[in-house]
Amino acid sequence: MKHQVLTAALAVGFVLVALASGAHRRGAVAGATISGATALASIVALGRSARGAKPLQRALVVITATFLVRIALVAAGVVLVRRAGDSLAGFVVAFFVPYFAFAAVEGLFVHSLNRRTGPTA
Repeated sequence: MKHQVLTAALAVGFVLVALASGAHRRGAVAGATISGATALASIVALGRSARGAKPLQRALVVITATFLVRIALVAAGVVLVRRAGDSLAGFVVAFFVPYFAFAAVEGLFVHSLNRRTGPTA
């Protein structure tokens, strides 16, 4: 639960920072919102995948699926931001900086799953 709360707090924080980004605001808000929304979906899915057998393997499937969704959303976001004439640099920075923070939180969550499963040999 603490990883989900941390992810939600970071998502809100990154959107608030994007709102204060001046001329790059619209692109930055789009990037931070997409990054935060996918991170929230990912961490919730990771939490659900942790229940049951083989939580690490199930977590890997969730991480892979959300990574592919993120790739598609970044591509769509770049196209839409460009067509709207908004800041492409703001979008890219506001997506990828939070993405790496969210990836760290997801990594910590997966690491915590490893401690719960016990020895494998």
